[in-house]
Parts: sequence; structure tokens; C-alpha cells
Amino acid sequence: MASTSLLPKTISPFLTNPPSLPSTHLTTKPSFFNPSADHHLPCTRKPSILTPYAMKKNPWIDIFDDGEDPDMEYGSLFVDGKQDEDTRPVDNPNNPYGFLKFPKGYNVEVAQLGLKIRGDVRRCCCMISGGVYENLLFFPVIQMLKDRYPGILVDVLASDRGKQCYELNKNVRWANVYDPDGDPEPAIYTDMIGVLKNRYYDLILSTKLAGLGHASFMFMSSARDKVSYIYPNVNAAGAGLLLTETFTPDSVNLSEGGYHMYHQMLDWLGRPIYNVPRQPVPPLRVSLSRKLKEYVEAKYRAAGAEKGKYIVIHGIQSDSKASMQSRGDTDSLLPLEVWDQIADAISGFKPVFVIPHEKERENVEEIIYNEDIGIVFITTPGQLAALINDSAGVIATNTAAIQLANAREKPSIALFGSEEKGKVFVPNAEEKKCIIVSSKTGKLKDIDVGAVKQAMQIFDMSLALV
Repeated sequence: MASTSLLPKTISPFLTNPPSLPSTHLTTKPSFFNPSADHHLPCTRKPSILTPYAMKKNPWIDIFDDGEDPDMEYGSLFVDGKQDEDTRPVDNPNNPYGFLKFPKGYNVEVAQLGLKIRGDVRRCCCMISGGVYENLLFFPVIQMLKDRYPGILVDVLASDRGKQCYELNKNVRWANVYDPDGDPEPAIYTDMIGVLKNRYYDLILSTKLAGLGHASFMFMSSARDKVSYIYPNVNAAGAGLLLTETFTPDSVNLSEGGYHMYHQMLDWLGRPIYNVPRQPVPPLRVSLSRKLKEYVEAKYRAAGAEKGKYIVIHGIQSDSKASMQSRGDTDSLLPLEVWDQIADAISGFKPVFVIPHEKERENVEEIIYNEDIGIVFITTPGQLAALINDSAGVIATNTAAIQLANAREKPSIALFGSEEKGKVFVPNAEEKKCIIVSSKTGKLKDIDVGAVKQAMQIFDMSLALV
């Protein structure tokens, strides 16, 4: 009996032309794993743009994935355009049968076609590394998610200091305290994995530089797409095996990128796909509640200041964690002796010093000889934003006060240790009504007070416009 071989007759390309693998990163599939790469093989299937993973850079997720079947027709309903908001009504909180309530957009038997074909995102979790400054600069990413995926629910995992920012963001549903940079106990670690699994996330974004450990944490969340920054060195080994998309920053400290520190993630989220044009990057904006405004107003009135007639001074030298510095600029606090010279040059407005701890009140009263000053104790970014919103302007070092002033469109003077840092952290300063004053020696304490006094004319111009 003649035996029939199941192998292709022509196998010479496999033997004579072995595929060459790159030395660093494998960006394409080997030809013997991809039948469409060899014209000698009978298979004509080719990758399709309909798959949610068409843009992925990591081929290790499924090396045998040849893409969608070109003969299968889905129509344009679930392929092109943005997703539609979920029309399912909100779950009734008074329903006693809590175990029967399933998340919106999730069916136990069959998931929605848009989730599988077009890659819709109904629920997203963002894990943000860093403190107040880093979480504030993440606001444009959250706004892009809301614009790109209508009806999306965004949750946040951040440190205890970073979580305070989200009283300023109306686009975030839940904000949980979980420091990605910390070393949690095993019970907290496993509990958070259970929380993430039970929320049925479609997408998880992480700004922590991932190695194999953090990538495993994201992988165990059972989310469909897992997107994260990774280390730019050997510490990233193995992380790409567990992640859907990865971004490699220029340095180990992501915060050194300044205002555009998340530009790679924004570029990926706003990419043109499914006949949707490139999503523009939104500006940094914050929202204030009426209760927060009233609470802060009582504070600055008790300090002797009136609405619109005071200048906020932020960035005094202190060892408090509420200083709201950036991790990318450690030299961003100024001694009180220098602030004394700056406060003396303010005319027509009341200088209001923001102290991060009550122990600094006595130091300000002793060193600042100007009696016509106000001292306000503020530790949260929400209260600081409300204080800036009612002010005539801001004079601050490279702290969250500068970014909040730009978000509320208030005139400001930003003090930096070098001109390069000023351009990185406050790009397009003139459009934001911000004047950058930098030190010529590279140290913030050597700032030119005369240049600061000359820049104060920006407050007089804003008062004339009012």
C-alpha cells in the first residue's frame, strides 16, 4: 500500500533558507510559523486589520496567530468607527439578588461582538506610578480614553498621595489606594489581584516600569489587553511575554520626561484605526466642586486675603511629603530667605504662602519680614487648585502649583534650576500665560530675584484685562 505523506512536497525553502532571527527584539514571525510568508505553501491566509492585536509589537502572545479569516464578513457595524455607549440601564442598587448583577457590557454566555472584533473598551484600569505631580500629568491620558472610547468606565490605582488628585477629575469612577512602587504584603497583593479580576477590565494601563514581577501582576488580572511601560535595560527581560503592548522610555526615571512624560502611551491610544482619525491630545484640565471652593475660600479669608487680590506662593523648602514635587526634578524647593526677597517685590497684591505642614508656619513668620502676608496650610491638590482658582496668579517652583495654574488658565511665574528643565516641564509657556525664570548656575537657590521682580508685570496685565 502506497503511503501518503501529509507534509508539503516542496520543503526546500525550509531547509535552504532558514529564517534569520533579530538579535534583540523579535518583531516579525518566522516564515515557518507564518504560512502566508512563503509563496510555496498552499495557504493564502493573511493578517487582517480587524483583529484587536493588529498593532501589537509583541509576537510572543500567539506565534501561531495568522490573523482573521479573509473570507469572514462582519459588516461595518462592529468594524469601523468608535464604539457606542452601552445602552444597558444602570444596575439597581436596591436589588437584593446581588449575585445576579453582572457588569455592564459583559454577558456570561456571549460577549459583545464589538469587544472581540473592533476591540471596544468598556472598562479600563489605570495604575499610575508616582505622587501628585505624576498623577496630574496623567489627566490628559484619561481624557483621551473618554474621547476615544465613548461610555468607558475608568478606574485608578495610585499611591495615597496620588489618589488625592482624583477629586479634580470627573472622568474617574473609582480611585483605590495601591502604590505600584511599594512592596505590599502578600495578603494585600493577592486581594488586589482578586479586585481587578472581579471588575472584568478590558484594558489595563500602567505607568510603572515593568519587569517580570509587575507584568505577572497585570497578567493575573485576566484583563484582555495589558499595556505598560517597561525598563529600558535588562530588568525588562520576560515582561513582554505577558503584556499586550509595551513602551520603552528614554531613561529609568519616567518623570524626567516632564509634561510629555506619557507621550508614547498617548500616541498609542490616539493612533488612527478602524476608520477613526488620530485622536488629538487634550490639554490638562481640572474640575472643582462647589463644596471645595467654599472650604478653601473660608481658609484664605481667615488669612486676610480677598478673592482675586492675592498671589499664591508655593514651593518653600520643607521635608514634608505634601510639597508636591516632581520625581524628575529634585531641586525644586526654594529657601525662605529667597522667598522673602520675592515677596517684598509684590505690590498691589497680598502674598499668600502655602505651607505643607503646620510646623512651617513659625518659620515663615520669623523669616518673612513682610507683615502684609497670608499663610494658608494646604496639603491636597484639590485645595491648592481651589486656592489658585480664586487668586490673581501664582509664583512657584517646579511643583504641582505650576501645572494647576496652567490648568485653570491663571498667569504664573515658574522658577526652575535650569532653562532646559523649564522647557521640558512647561512647554509653550507663552500660550499658557507663564513666564519661566531659570537659574544661571544650575541651582535653584541661585535664582535671579531681579528677573523674578521684572516678570511680575504679568500680574498687572491680567488685572488690567479684568
